[in-house]
Amino acid sequence: MTLTSPHLGSSEAWTDARLLYALEEVVEKELNRHLKVAKDWMPHEYVPFGDGRNFPGFFEDGEAWDPEQSKVTDVGRIALVVNLLTEDNLPSYHHEIATLFGRDGAWGTWVHRWTAEEGRHGIVMRDYLLTSRAVDPDKLEQFRMAHMAEGFESDNRHSMLHSVAYVAFQELATRVSHRNTGHQSGDPVCDRMLARIATDENLHMVFYRNLLGAAFEIAPDLTMQAVRDVVVNFRMPGHGMPGFERAAAQMAIGEIYNMRIHHDDVLQPVLRFLKVMEIDGLGPEGQKAQDELGLYMGVLDAEAAKFDEKLAARKARMAARAGR
Repeated sequence: MTLTSPHLGSSEAWTDARLLYALEEVVEKELNRHLKVAKDWMPHEYVPFGDGRNFPGFFEDGEAWDPEQSKVTDVGRIALVVNLLTEDNLPSYHHEIATLFGRDGAWGTWVHRWTAEEGRHGIVMRDYLLTSRAVDPDKLEQFRMAHMAEGFESDNRHSMLHSVAYVAFQELATRVSHRNTGHQSGDPVCDRMLARIATDENLHMVFYRNLLGAAFEIAPDLTMQAVRDVVVNFRMPGHGMPGFERAAAQMAIGEIYNMRIHHDDVLQPVLRFLKVMEIDGLGPEGQKAQDELGLYMGVLDAEAAKFDEKLAARKARMAARAGR
């Protein structure tokens, strides 16, 4: 398969439309691979419906929510709300990628397949949270309304290539966040559910990561610049939700998602797999982007080391207090 074109050698020649056309064959290949390895699963099979009971409202036997009813840890509740509100914005995400990637051919098939798979995540998480009474249902709905009413606009909507680079990292970040939330939740049922969701997210990451690798082959300078921009300015898609900064800080302390995890478990695996820092033959702008990317990763690693020290000191203080 030949991906390069003698007429599109310069960066200026690569428009979004030309990149979409040039990558169509890769999208089809990755879509077929994905459909072979992805397994259908039933959201209702992961929800403990037998634990459910009515809430106040139209039911005379309705029982108000109380924190004592929740089986999950405090940080688990925080992370579950953040993760679900992120999944709730699926209509906006679909609009974004359908606009960028189109609804025709292999691109369109992938857009709709991805949306259908992601839809399961919100369904199973909400059913679990309400059935198990893991979180306050009224606050959850209020947060959902506030978050979705604000709408969502991607930082990378200006560029198809930036969007591909972003989701290659973001899908892995979401997978890691879900998996760690399950580990820290304190509820085996929740852990099993989030492990299933994380499996989907990992497959989505592989699709976009491989697509990003193909983009490096046909437009290395532009792709390097896109990766540099995305990594340096990376934000999780839920950054606009109510109370996100406070929740993110608590999730960082709870080791669900923090700078060390972001560096070691999200950015590095993708960069290492694609051998981004080893790509040579770049033009001036591509080389500059690669250098700046390397410098940023070094700074982030140093900042993560400082965070590690603070977290270790905090754990030591808590252990000392517990031992008194």
